[in-house]
Amino acid sequence: MPTPFNPPELCSHFVDAAAMPWSPTQFEGIEMKILYSDDDGRSAILFKLAPGAVVPLHEHQALEMTYMLEGDLTDHEGSCTPGNFVWRPGGNRHIAHSKGGAVFLSIFNKPNLFESGTRFFTEAQA
Repeated sequence: MPTPFNPPELCSHFVDAAAMPWSPTQFEGIEMKILYSDDDGRSAILFKLAPGAVVPLHEHQALEMTYMLEGDLTDHEGSCTPGNFVWRPGGNRHIAHSKGGAVFLSIFNKPNLFESGTRFFTEAQA
């Protein structure tokens, strides 16, 4: 079988996430690695939360999916723990926190809207 050929615009993009430094966010105790982001608002972000960190009240504008690698992520509807997956439909509003700290991968189809007016992680800060 011949090896397929992809033109440059269709090539795979490999991201060495392990080598990327953690970047601070605007929220205390929360760091991130932006693995993918585009002009349509889609993104894939690896997050690390310190014990006790809180993601303040926000609304998901579209489907959001999270896979837990380490620790816990909890809101008023439940808790997601290592090896588990949670997805939230657009319109879902919640405050998330981590009692013991966490590392997780989140996939966003549109940026969240934070109640405080804080911009989403991939939006340029004013």
